[in-house]
Amino acid sequence: MQTPMFLGLPTSRHRASMDAMNGFTYRHIDQLSSILHGAVKLAGDELGVQTFGLQILDLPAGFADYPAHDHAEDRQEEVYVVLAGSAEFTVGGEEVRAPAGGVMRVEPGVMRTVIPGPEGARILAIGRPLDGAYERPQDFRVGVRA
Repeated sequence: MQTPMFLGLPTSRHRASMDAMNGFTYRHIDQLSSILHGAVKLAGDELGVQTFGLQILDLPAGFADYPAHDHAEDRQEEVYVVLAGSAEFTVGGEEVRAPAGGVMRVEPGVMRTVIPGPEGARILAIGRPLDGAYERPQDFRVGVRA
């Protein structure tokens, strides 16, 4: 039996859940609940993260529908880590090419969007308001499917 692959990375069918006695949650990325036909994996909510936003973006090659947005209203700073593939971010009007291993921080009021490279992109997105507590948007909670 051949190991399943995504963007050249081996995947796993192993799934563990919260170990109440040890205080941890483990999931494999490919087993996380998702929205938008698998493009956004709800890592933060499924893992039980409470103090910051955490999503995995699995964007196929040619995907051009990632919404341009900023976080001026909720003052959320974001960090993007390209885990596999490559992506071109447009941040504050500037284009930034990011191969696997690229890491970028974006201030709340700066407009941003991303287009995956020719092989697609797997991106870890982390965010938290600069002041105040993080509140997970309803759309990024397990149970919401699109």
